[in-house]
Amino acid sequence: MEQLSITEKQGANYVLYEVSGVMNTYTVTELAEKLDETIKKSNIVLDLERVDTIDSVGIGLIMATFNDGEDNGHRFYIMNPSTAARTALEETGFYEVFEIIHAVTEVQ
Repeated sequence: MEQLSITEKQGANYVLYEVSGVMNTYTVTELAEKLDETIKKSNIVLDLERVDTIDSVGIGLIMATFNDGEDNGHRFYIMNPSTAARTALEETGFYEVFEIIHAVTEVQ
């Protein structure tokens, strides 16, 4: 069965979510709830380094969180996207819009 593991860590001015596994319709519910709640009050760093696959629902979640961040005055960062995650994000045509970072020290 496909799974998505989520680890949450607090930073000075952000919340870091390290995710690993598969981001799809069946696995993103918990992550969606966390991102939705957090982006209203804080910046988010989403570490996608260990994401094996990501489908359109996962991409939709990322895009919605990015937009919610702009609406709430918070920033949404994507950190170290895996090859699969990067390819899926590039296929949207919006890859350049996202704030891609390589370390949490890049959070502003």
